[in-house]
Amino acid sequence: MHFLQKNSPNMDTVYVRDLRIKARIGIYEWEKRIQQQIRIDLEMAWDNTLPAASDDIKDTLNYKSAAQRVVAIVEADHYDLVERLAETIATTLRAEMQIPWIRVTVGKPFAVKHAGEVGVSVERGDRP
Repeated sequence: MHFLQKNSPNMDTVYVRDLRIKARIGIYEWEKRIQQQIRIDLEMAWDNTLPAASDDIKDTLNYKSAAQRVVAIVEADHYDLVERLAETIATTLRAEMQIPWIRVTVGKPFAVKHAGEVGVSVERGDRP
């Protein structure tokens, strides 16, 4: 995989939407004993001019690899707060995949009565 130069003039977005994962997440004792479905969205800055020209996956920010890494992060630990999970995902993906900017949204469906979902979005890095 070729990595993006931080000063690249071209910035595009690679995304993963509606990634649904069973997680051990929550502050209450009953939440520590169960798995709950969470929903994760990723938006990642990447210069797509090289993969567009080469038509070769090794030149891309591979969204399948990013999604697999997120699943591994979620499954590796119990998280009391969605804030910590979002930060862990953002920090890990930026470091391991050399992503200059990332937005991670973590949602807990039905965590609040009358709400379809609650959660957080974090942005890390230099936004294009």
